[in-house]
Amino acid sequence: MIMEESDRIEIMVPDREKELGLPYSESGVRAGFPSPAEEFMPRHIDLNRELIQHPASTFYARVCGESMSGAGIGDGDLLVIDRAVEPYDMCIAVCFIDGEFTLKHIKKEAGGLLLLPANPKFKPIRVSPEEQFTVWGVVRYVIKKL
Repeated sequence: MIMEESDRIEIMVPDREKELGLPYSESGVRAGFPSPAEEFMPRHIDLNRELIQHPASTFYARVCGESMSGAGIGDGDLLVIDRAVEPYDMCIAVCFIDGEFTLKHIKKEAGGLLLLPANPKFKPIRVSPEEQFTVWGVVRYVIKKL
């Protein structure tokens, strides 16, 4: 099976040796009416600790393509993928099929698995027993530039 060129991802290993301490407001940011002046007490948050539950099995990947745009995942977004998470029905996962990676919803069916895009321009992929297939990891977070 050959994936469309626009449906590939680039996988990277996070650098867990360094703390990624960024300023953080514990009180949050209100999205409704402004609150009375609260004392802003910046703290630090380590995104590596916040986003990575299983360090030895977590990877980042950059999305290349638009097959998951209906799920809010677009070209250039950064994924946090955990290989220790057991795949579940309709999860978004990085799958390895016939030597290529693809990002899809996994739909469990009686006859096997169906890989579903979240963009109607792309076709579902039915996984047949003849294909080399594995769920490489489950997407836990999507980081995107606005």
